[in-house]
Amino acid sequence: MNVLPSQIKAIIGLGNPGQHYYKTRHSIGFRIVDTLADRYGGTWRTKDTMEISEIMINEHKVLLIKPQTFMNTSGKVVPFLLKKGIKPENILVVHDELEQPLGKIKLKFGGSARGHNGLRSIIAIIGKEFARLAFGIDRPEKKEDVSNYVLTNFTEKLDIVEEFIEEAVDMIGSTFA
Repeated sequence: MNVLPSQIKAIIGLGNPGQHYYKTRHSIGFRIVDTLADRYGGTWRTKDTMEISEIMINEHKVLLIKPQTFMNTSGKVVPFLLKKGIKPENILVVHDELEQPLGKIKLKFGGSARGHNGLRSIIAIIGKEFARLAFGIDRPEKKEDVSNYVLTNFTEKLDIVEEFIEEAVDMIGSTFA
C-alpha cells in the first residue's frame, strides 16, 4: 500500500443498510468494520446518513463509517469526512470484490471502480486516490447473474466466511503496528 498506516484516519465499510442485507456478499464491508469495532472497543452511533464508531488501533485514532444509503450512493458520507479534515489519502474503503476467489483479501491504493457501484460513488466525489481492502466473494458463472448474486447471502460454510472476516481485521490491525 502506498500510504503509511498512520495516515489512515477513516475506514468506510461498504454495504447495504438493513438486517435483510447484512449477511449478503455486497455487505461484507459492514461485517468487517463491525468486527473492527468489536475488537477495538468501538460503539456505533447514527449521524445523518451513516453509522460512526471511533476506535484506537495501536494509538491511532480511526473513524469507522457504515453508509446508511444504498450501495450506489455510498459516497454521500465522504463530505462529512472532508469537513473533518480527512483527505482521500487518509481513507480506507473495505468492499466486496467479484474478481477474487472467496476470502482472498487484497490491500491496495488507488485504481478504478471495476464495476463496483459503491466505489464508483466514492470516486465521483474524491477521485481514485484512496486505499482499498478488497474482499473476494467469487463471481457467478453468468455475467447477467451478478446483480442478484451480490445481494444473496453467502452459501458457503458461514464459519469459513467468519474466519476470512477475522483475517481481514487482522490485516487491517497489523498495518497499524
